[in-house]
Amino acid sequence: MRNGLFSWLVGVAGLFGFGHSAAGTNVDYNRDIRPLLSLNCFACHGPDEEARKADLRLDIREGALGERKGVPAITPGDRGKSELFVRITTDDPDDRMPPEDSGHELNQAEVEIIGKWIDQGAPYARHWAFSPPVRPALPGVVESVWVRNGIDQFILSGLEAAGDRPSPEAQRHVLIRRLSLDLTGLPPTPAEVEAFVNDKRANAYELLIDDLLSRPAYGERWARLWLDVARYADSAGYGSDPLRVIWKYRDWVIDAFNQNMPYNQFTIEQLAGDLLPEPSRDQLLATAFHRNTKTNTEGGTDDEEFRVEAVRDRVDTTMQVWMGVTMGCAKCHSHKYDPITQKEYYQFYAMFNQ
Repeated sequence: MRNGLFSWLVGVAGLFGFGHSAAGTNVDYNRDIRPLLSLNCFACHGPDEEARKADLRLDIREGALGERKGVPAITPGDRGKSELFVRITTDDPDDRMPPEDSGHELNQAEVEIIGKWIDQGAPYARHWAFSPPVRPALPGVVESVWVRNGIDQFILSGLEAAGDRPSPEAQRHVLIRRLSLDLTGLPPTPAEVEAFVNDKRANAYELLIDDLLSRPAYGERWARLWLDVARYADSAGYGSDPLRVIWKYRDWVIDAFNQNMPYNQFTIEQLAGDLLPEPSRDQLLATAFHRNTKTNTEGGTDDEEFRVEAVRDRVDTTMQVWMGVTMGCAKCHSHKYDPITQKEYYQFYAMFNQ
């Protein structure tokens, strides 16, 4: 149908549509192993140099395979020769890992899956968020006649694996209600329902979607998602929380959705619309994204304190919105989980601190 911000919305919705398939014969590091190591091991043997024990780092393969006193924590392909596996299976309380006072304990199934992973070569993998997406092969299905697109094929594959079948197609009065509420947030009128139910055209469904996408209510409905992450509010946010005049930015976002603005343009204009050659009034207005910070003008406040607080907010929000990464932890120390150092935080901070 449409590209631009509509495609962005479809992509966001897709993030919540499917999980991992059931574990097969191969152990998957991100799905099966990383959660176990993160919960039970990384506090003492992870990225934090200050908290690291025994100079052992298990969050990267080089650290896990590196020899300490001639013995590697992991010997790929052989759990019996892997000190890690020995430590999580020993009955000696002095050597047992995780230690009893940590409050963590691996059960037998978790121990076995770690052993199986080691036997399979102990492959590591980057966190999925830092790996480029790869288009998967479409799964095989039995009732292929039901399939209209690739998404249907994944859905049907999951249903068939669970022994279920697709529900019958909804009646037209149900479809128009679902579509209207989803795309515009408003129920259809009785006249609209009657017109769709009696529309005999083969592409009536597609035409209904196009009509709903063309309405101003579409942008008003879906812009709310962006306005939430952009921390938009009609008031200042501190103390007495007085009203402020910033609604023109809200309307800019709504218009961008209704115009189906390309996502790259949507990004550039909000982050740096004022730096474009001969920026238009709307492009300047888009940079009000950075002015959605809370503002405190009460008597006795320190202007510099709240200027710095606004810069911090812009750094944290910009990274979280566009990169999907929390950067705020690195203002005090290198990030414990994401690959962001304290130095990199303040390099990014410097771009906004002017």
